[in-house]
Amino acid sequence: MHEVRFHGRGGQGAVTSAELLAQAAIAEGKSAQAFPSFGPERRGAPVIAFARVSDKPIKNRAAIQEPSLVLVLDPSLLRLVRIDKGLKPGGTVVINTGRDAQAIREEFNITARLAIVDANHIAREEIGRLITNTTMLGAAMAAVPMVSNEKLEHALEERFGRIAAKNINAFRRAQTEAKIVEAV
Repeated sequence: MHEVRFHGRGGQGAVTSAELLAQAAIAEGKSAQAFPSFGPERRGAPVIAFARVSDKPIKNRAAIQEPSLVLVLDPSLLRLVRIDKGLKPGGTVVINTGRDAQAIREEFNITARLAIVDANHIAREEIGRLITNTTMLGAAMAAVPMVSNEKLEHALEERFGRIAAKNINAFRRAQTEAKIVEAV
């Protein structure tokens, strides 16, 4: 089972990302859950969302304490939250940053497997807005392919309608531009 934690800010699409991943997994015949964890936060406040994807029925409804994959949609959160807290051994952290993986490792003491992508740059160019959720899903699927691109792209089409093509382009581009760096 894949357990995923998304770190973002209100309005960046972390909750939507979790939902899209779950929808794609269900469309593929897998079991999935998606749920947010936030109170009365406002746009821009830190938000956490979760998803589970499994080939078997999921009976666990508890909060995810030990994710196998963590996505960081907003790099400023690296200074506020220990994003690799509880990460399972062998887990992966996907970070939206234009910085080098080694610099991230040194500054934030992250030893886990990393996937680095400049999702801000891709989102600006492909979508025209600084909303990185679909871009980060592309990087995540490059690092840990849980569902097929076909099913995830179909979920994007259903969710975004006329602007889906821009999000799909960002998703695909992030898959090719993500840099995967093994754990140290």
